[in-house]
Amino acid sequence: MLLLALTMGIACNVFIVGINQIADVDIDRINKPYLPIASGALSVRQATIIACAALAVCLGIASFISSYLFAIIALAAGIGWAYSMPPLHLKQHHLSAAVAITTVRGVLVNLGGFMVFNHIVNRSLVLPENVKILTVFIIVFSIVISWFKDLPDVKGDAKYRIRTLAILYSPRTAVIAGHLLVGAAYLFTIGMKYADLRASTTPSMETRVLLYGHVVLLALFIINAFSIRLGRYTSIRKFYKRFWWFFFAEYLLYLAAYLSPV
Repeated sequence: MLLLALTMGIACNVFIVGINQIADVDIDRINKPYLPIASGALSVRQATIIACAALAVCLGIASFISSYLFAIIALAAGIGWAYSMPPLHLKQHHLSAAVAITTVRGVLVNLGGFMVFNHIVNRSLVLPENVKILTVFIIVFSIVISWFKDLPDVKGDAKYRIRTLAILYSPRTAVIAGHLLVGAAYLFTIGMKYADLRASTTPSMETRVLLYGHVVLLALFIINAFSIRLGRYTSIRKFYKRFWWFFFAEYLLYLAAYLSPV
């Protein structure tokens, strides 16, 4: 089941990223000329075949596992299509882009995916407190992803009139707003776990791992916030890559907490 879930997730991501590169090939020739289609390593036809094959794989696996999971993955893929393709082209404005990314990453993947697999494995539809806290965190993080992903792409986005937060206001505004929002999400999680720690006479190792782990991640996140140099393209790119480390670190921390001894 885990292997099927991972294969399905990777295939769905290949589809969404693939059609984005197909739709944005002209913009990518300015912003990211090293990408496969923009660089000429792949033709649009070849990329389309790969994206369609990935869509077939993820939908096929989802339908095999559960009709509810099929609906979730189909909706996620549909939003991914609408994000990049006309007539909706949700990425054209930072608000619609944030809603699309947050819906997929924050709601469908976390809540929808968890509920399906929790029902299959445990025959339960109960949402544990940690899943609710994680979902709130990922929703906030996803909003900021939709802002930060455009920081290295200002030049091409401006030419093609993509109204990102960095263009409508300024890269500095996007960076400050994003860090404040994610910082608040870290403090929210730390506050919830600290309350659990104080409420129990014998707090679990899981609670301790999540509390102290988030304190460490918040400290590293603050350090990383001061690493970006908005006047340097390479600095912005490296900063954005490091930003994703914190996204994956969140899931790894919850995994470590779940596997920790009682």
